[in-house]
Amino acid sequence: MKKRFKVNLLLQILIAIALGIGCGYIFPEWLGRLFATFNSIFSQFLGFLIPLIILGFVAPAIADIGRGAGKMLVATAAIAYVATICSGFLSFAVGDSIFPHLITPRPLQAEIPGAADLQPYFNIEIPALMTVMTALVLAFLLGICMASIKGTALRSWFSEFREVVEMAIRNVIIPLLPIYIFGIFLNMTWSGQVATVLGAFAKIILVIFALHVFLLVAQFCIAALFVRRNPFKLLLTMLPAYFTALGTQSSAATIPVTLRQTIKMGVSEDVAGFVIPLCATIHMSGSTMKIVCCSIALMLMQGMPYSLPMFAGFICMIGISIIAAPGVPGGAIMASLGIMASMLGFSETDQALMIALYIAMDSFGTACNVTGDGFIALIVNWIFRRKTHQV
Repeated sequence: MKKRFKVNLLLQILIAIALGIGCGYIFPEWLGRLFATFNSIFSQFLGFLIPLIILGFVAPAIADIGRGAGKMLVATAAIAYVATICSGFLSFAVGDSIFPHLITPRPLQAEIPGAADLQPYFNIEIPALMTVMTALVLAFLLGICMASIKGTALRSWFSEFREVVEMAIRNVIIPLLPIYIFGIFLNMTWSGQVATVLGAFAKIILVIFALHVFLLVAQFCIAALFVRRNPFKLLLTMLPAYFTALGTQSSAATIPVTLRQTIKMGVSEDVAGFVIPLCATIHMSGSTMKIVCCSIALMLMQGMPYSLPMFAGFICMIGISIIAAPGVPGGAIMASLGIMASMLGFSETDQALMIALYIAMDSFGTACNVTGDGFIALIVNWIFRRKTHQV
C-alpha cells in the first residue's frame, strides 16, 4: 500500500505565498475579488473564534496549574513565565534598536499609481461573543475557581470545550489558512505592496534566528551560575532536543528527547519528569520572541507608533494568553491575534502577515522553547536539591 504524501503547514504557507505573488500578476480582477470575498468571510470567522481560543486554552491551563498546587509547580511556573516575558523584553530591545535601520517605514497601501486593494463581492458579519479582554478576564476567573472548588463538572466541561476549540483550529482554520495567506499575498501583489513586505520578511527572519541563538546561550549561562557547570557543554547536551523540535515542530512530540537530554545534564529523573512535560505547555520564550519582533517590524513598516509601555503590557499578556497553546499547530500565534488587535491596533491584513511570518519560523521557535526547558529544569533541580540538603 502506498504511503500518502503529506505537505506540512510550513511548506503549504510557502507555496501559498509564492502562488499568491505569481497569480497577483496574471489574475483578472473578477477572480481576485473571489479570493478577497473568501478572505473577508474567513477573517470574520477567525475574529469570532479568537476569544473562544483564549477561553478554551487559558481557563483549563490555570485550573490544572492551581490544582497541582505544590512548591515545585509554583517555582517551575514562575521561572517559565519570567523567562518568557524576559525573552519578550529582550526582543523588544533588539527590535527597537536594529529594525529602524533595516526597515523603511512605508504604509501597506497602493504604491503603484492607480493600484487599489481587491474588494470582496460581499461581506458577512460574524460578531464575536465577547471581547478579547473579556475572554481573558473570564478565563482567569473560571480557571482560579476550577482550581479551588472540589466539583469536577465545570472542569470536565472546559476540558471538552478545549477539544472543540482545538478541533476548530485543526479542521477549519489550519486547512484553510494557506488559501487565506494566498489571498493576502494576491491582494498585496495586485496593489503593489509585495516587494516591501518580502524585503522586510528576509531581514526579520535573519535577526530573529540570531536572537534565538543568543537567548539560548544566555539562558544556559544563567543556569550555569546555579549548577556551576560549563554552559556550553550543557547547551551541547540539549542539542538533540533542539534538532528534534526543528523536525517535529511540536513541543509535545519532542518531550521524550527533551526528557532524556535533561537527565543527561544531571537533573534528577523525578524533577525532569515533572518539569519537562509542564514546560512543554507553559514555557514559550522562543514563541514570544518571534511574536514581539514581528510585531515591531510590522509596525515600523507601516509607520505605526509604539512605545515600551505599550509593549510591556503586550508582552505580559502574551505570556498568559499562549499558555497551553502549543497543543495545536500555530496555537501560540492564534491565541495572540486578539491581543495584537486590541493592544497594538493590528488590522486583519496585519494579523494575516503575522501568521505567515510566525509559521515561516515555527520550527526555530519550537526548538528554542524546548531547549530552554532544560535550563528551567536545571534551576528547579538546584532549588529543591539545595532545600533537601538544608533539611
